[in-house]
Amino acid sequence: MSPDKDGFVLGVIPARFGSTRFPGKPLAPILGKPMIQWVYERARQAHRLDEVVIATDDERIYRAAAQFGANVAMTSPDHPSGTDRVWEAASQTTASVIVNIQGDEPGIEPEVIDAACAPVIAGEAPMATLAVVVVDPQRFTDANQVRVVTDRRGLALYFSRAPIPWGGWEQPGRFLAHLGLYAYSRSALHKLTSLPPSQLERAEKLEQLRALENGIAIRVVTVQRHSPAVDVPADIGRAERWLSDHGR
Repeated sequence: MSPDKDGFVLGVIPARFGSTRFPGKPLAPILGKPMIQWVYERARQAHRLDEVVIATDDERIYRAAAQFGANVAMTSPDHPSGTDRVWEAASQTTASVIVNIQGDEPGIEPEVIDAACAPVIAGEAPMATLAVVVVDPQRFTDANQVRVVTDRRGLALYFSRAPIPWGGWEQPGRFLAHLGLYAYSRSALHKLTSLPPSQLERAEKLEQLRALENGIAIRVVTVQRHSPAVDVPADIGRAERWLSDHGR
């Protein structure tokens, strides 16, 4: 198994203005810069990415991104998910490996992006994502925390909002909290976006289950730490502290 030939590694940051909990989130100011600028500039530092593009459906985001010199693409406003937006942007290129980088993690570390890319570039799996070991039992029972279990090779067996595996927080190294960054081979991303939502995907409200239900293997790479995401305005302070503590 190997990634598609004759291409390059493309990072895509999907960004939309509308958000139920935080309208205009990509443009929220964080330490003097819009959040999307932080994500873009940090993604540009990833060694394995040949190019980074912001994919949006909003003129305000497009103008702001162009103003700070980003590579930005306008995409359809009708996409049901960020993954579909990523594919529209990627399909206009010859990229053979595509990385979906969440636009709400201003402190994302370039090293974790590189870690997610590696298995797909090496042809070990058509899709890869990230996880971090968590020992806090409160996070283990938090319904907002997505968990993942893997086989001995590090391939995902299942993702869930339920506490899996049972008793996992009592067993060091067994509770893996999923981090929402994905790398795909071009063919895997094309296939994923062409498939209808699956039964487990609808039940768990987790799009990655569509891949598993349709035989697309997902390699899970465990990283040591991850930066905080900004879901609501109250999270901005935490993101600013992370950036101050871990360098800008």
